Amino acid sequence: MSEAINLRSVALPVEHGGWGMLGEPLLLGLLVAPSWAGLGVGLASLGAFLAHHPAKLVLADWRRGSAQPRTAAAASFVLLYGSVAAVGLAVARSGQRGWWLPLVAAAPLALVQLAYAARLQGRHVLPELLGGIALGSVVAAEMRAAGLPFGQALAAWAVLAAKAVGAVLYVRARLRYDRGLAPDRAWPMASNAGALLMGTALAGIGYAPWLVVPAFTLLLARAAYGLSRFHRQVRPQVVGIQEMVYGFSFVLIVAAGYGLGF
Repeated sequence: MSEAINLRSVALPVEHGGWGMLGEPLLLGLLVAPSWAGLGVGLASLGAFLAHHPAKLVLADWRRGSAQPRTAAAASFVLLYGSVAAVGLAVARSGQRGWWLPLVAAAPLALVQLAYAARLQGRHVLPELLGGIALGSVVAAEMRAAGLPFGQALAAWAVLAAKAVGAVLYVRARLRYDRGLAPDRAWPMASNAGALLMGTALAGIGYAPWLVVPAFTLLLARAAYGLSRFHRQVRPQVVGIQEMVYGFSFVLIVAAGYGLGF
């Protein structure tokens, strides 16, 4: 009798935080510079994001030299999601010249993360950081595809990359704290404070809207409270939901800044 396969566990990633990491740059790019080409970039990015999980399973099985029933199913999902990404890329071809450069620049980071995941080390801090930074390239590709200058597009990537680094380090420390372990507050606080300084600098030279400053201030305050003795202990799922709310609030504030002008 063949082994039953849980297709949901094969088709969809179990790391729910990844949806926010992808959704934030995808949404920001389309809000700031809506275009059909940008929508194609978003579709291609969604396909690549979804393909990551089944590709990880296929690589992990191949690495162990074991062909399981899920291996063929995972390979089929890789092809399906790859087709979605191909359609998105075909639509994105109508974008302005060089829209694909941010995605190419981010590809090595994504490949390193995939290599860690194939070795069942995807929850280590380095691959989580690299994944967040790589996904931020989507906003730069969408903005450039719509015709915005490279400087503004890359600055938006830098803003979301800094936000992602601070979020990863904060959530890891927060989950450790809520398990009753002593958290390392220094790196989460330093990364969020550094992101605030970087956002202020980009706004000062005209590459980002000034509303990035209150947006990063909100995240810094969230980290300070969440890692203080006054915070309320909650389940990990609640921390994830709260972080998605903070993340999309951050995106909406920054998008409003672009809408109001620099």
